[in-house]
Amino acid sequence: MKVDYYLPPSTTAREVADVARWAAGLGYDGLFSAETAHDPFIPLALAAQAAPTLTLGTAIAVAFPRSPMVTAQVAWDLAAMTDGRFILGLGTQVKPHIVRRFAVAWTTASGRLRDYIDALRAIWSSFQTGEALRFHSEEYRLTLMTPFFSPGPIGHPDIPIAIAGVGPHLARLAGERCQGFHVHPFHTVRYLDDVVLPNIAAGAADHGRPPSDIELISTVFVVTGRDEAEMRTAMAAAKQQIAFYASTPTYRIVLETHGWDFGERLNGMSRRGEWESMAAVIPDEVVEEVGIVAEPDEVGPAIKTRYGDRLARIGYYTLDGSPRLDDAALATMVAASR
Repeated sequence: MKVDYYLPPSTTAREVADVARWAAGLGYDGLFSAETAHDPFIPLALAAQAAPTLTLGTAIAVAFPRSPMVTAQVAWDLAAMTDGRFILGLGTQVKPHIVRRFAVAWTTASGRLRDYIDALRAIWSSFQTGEALRFHSEEYRLTLMTPFFSPGPIGHPDIPIAIAGVGPHLARLAGERCQGFHVHPFHTVRYLDDVVLPNIAAGAADHGRPPSDIELISTVFVVTGRDEAEMRTAMAAAKQQIAFYASTPTYRIVLETHGWDFGERLNGMSRRGEWESMAAVIPDEVVEEVGIVAEPDEVGPAIKTRYGDRLARIGYYTLDGSPRLDDAALATMVAASR
């Protein structure tokens, strides 16, 4: 497995270069940025200059607010800047965000994303070959590309696309069309084995691809600490975040896989604004299913045992972006997680 660093949402553009050099120095293989409080692409351009050994990716960029051409151009530039070490991670987001935050019309997510991916490939082919752009689908029509607007060929034109999803439809789409699949951090081994992996395999089989062509990428909840007090603090933070995810209908499939019955209760609490009380609903056993609960020197081996034959790339999911350890201990954890 590769071990990646995920930029915390609070990271500013001025801090990215130093953070990227720090991550490379600790032995991380890659760095991912998310579309939360900041644009997901700008940090990667800065990191590419600061840490040229890191694989860089979006985890994720929201697809639908951007036309395929806009995404294709920025991805092309990042692929060129990184000598092919860029992974384009795309997500659909949920309807309220698409409609109310981005002011974009909502259509069926999986079908639209399939068209979006195909459109990107058509645009990149036109960039690389100089051939006319001719793409028609239910969602997108692209028929104009002049030499003045084409960036021209690059050395690594086969940009890997990794989509994010929770349910079976997007996992199947990843098997059909993509090189990677971003598994949501709110997952378990049973959910991976019962939902994600079979649907990726089915999508791949439908298109004559081996499932091994699709890399699974995810962050993993890590509850660790140097003493009992730090472990309790980390456990409380993990319960709070897991409760938030479990309260959302989008992630109900994870609960259903295990027969966990606290989703409706948490949803009601969230609607009443009872956020601080929600963590108490999550038992320790659920945290241990969703994440790794271990002392620092045991985290890496536990990750390898649980995910070694399931995930290709992992990151540590914690609220500040990294376990609260000194650099030497963190570097040891990174090395032991492979």
